Amino acid sequence: MSYEKKFHKILILFLVFIACAFSFVSISAYADDNTVYLGGFPAGFVLNTTTVEVVGMCEVISDGGMKCPARDAGIKAGDIIESINGEKVTKTSDINDIVSREYKKYEISVIRGGERLKLDITPIKEMASGGKRIGVLVKDSINGIGTVTYVDKAHNKFASLGHPVSAQDGSLYEINGGTVYGSLIYDVKKGVRGIPGELRGAFESGTIIGSAKVNCSCGVFGDLAENYNCSKLIKISTAPVNEVSIGTAYIYSTVYGKDMEKYKISIAKVDASNKDNRNFVIKVEDKRLLDKTGGIVQGMSGSPIVQNGKLIGAVTHVFVNDPTRGYGIGIDKMRGSY
Repeated sequence: MSYEKKFHKILILFLVFIACAFSFVSISAYADDNTVYLGGFPAGFVLNTTTVEVVGMCEVISDGGMKCPARDAGIKAGDIIESINGEKVTKTSDINDIVSREYKKYEISVIRGGERLKLDITPIKEMASGGKRIGVLVKDSINGIGTVTYVDKAHNKFASLGHPVSAQDGSLYEINGGTVYGSLIYDVKKGVRGIPGELRGAFESGTIIGSAKVNCSCGVFGDLAENYNCSKLIKISTAPVNEVSIGTAYIYSTVYGKDMEKYKISIAKVDASNKDNRNFVIKVEDKRLLDKTGGIVQGMSGSPIVQNGKLIGAVTHVFVNDPTRGYGIGIDKMRGSY
């Protein structure tokens, strides 16, 4: 009988141990899912677009003299080249590939101001290369400086900007990959009423943060480089918009070099349901940042916002008529995007 009691006692202790172990694993997994590494450091973005945009014209030197077939056809800077003779154009090299073929007639389709135009064009043979050219300067990528919001090492992801990369007409660029580099801020154009300021930076081509995968309404997201070192970054828990309160908070940003600093702000308004992802109105209170930048400037987009020791969102926009104020997006919206 005593053996039976001992066995039951051991069995109960074993079951309690297993239950506690599972509980610990569950709690640990939950904690990890709400913990990321704090950003605040600058990044250089090179994003491959799925469109080819005309940025200028050039003369083609041929046996018959200097000509520009694109200009003669009526093509203008800002046009998006959609296709040539029905063949889709998605990158710069497509243009030369298509015009090198032997067609009796060439028709180029462009998008201008949302309208599709079909124009006749006649490529000419370039004297130096012997290849046919249309005399157009184009781009199939965009680049710029922004700020990383957080690094999710557990899932090998990163998030940045807090808003989309958009064309001049406000439309969102579709991207086909890209590379995000480490960056160094070397100058600041101070923001004043009516004129937004700007961070000026240089890419560090030897330091790759990761590969860009998504450009959406909540920012640019991607996969973290395998060898990216997070050892110097700060681990932090996240908090949803409904835990945010009016009052003191902080942003982490880099306005010189590549080391981020902590700056005091205040949250003036919270709007969890805002459809434009403008979940906070913030005001810069820190005199150091005001002296350096005048407030929020271009390039600071993505700077993480921290309240009560938790990551709650990121800086997204500045008020043009008051650079000390701006908008922020909730971190839960960003984390749900990729």
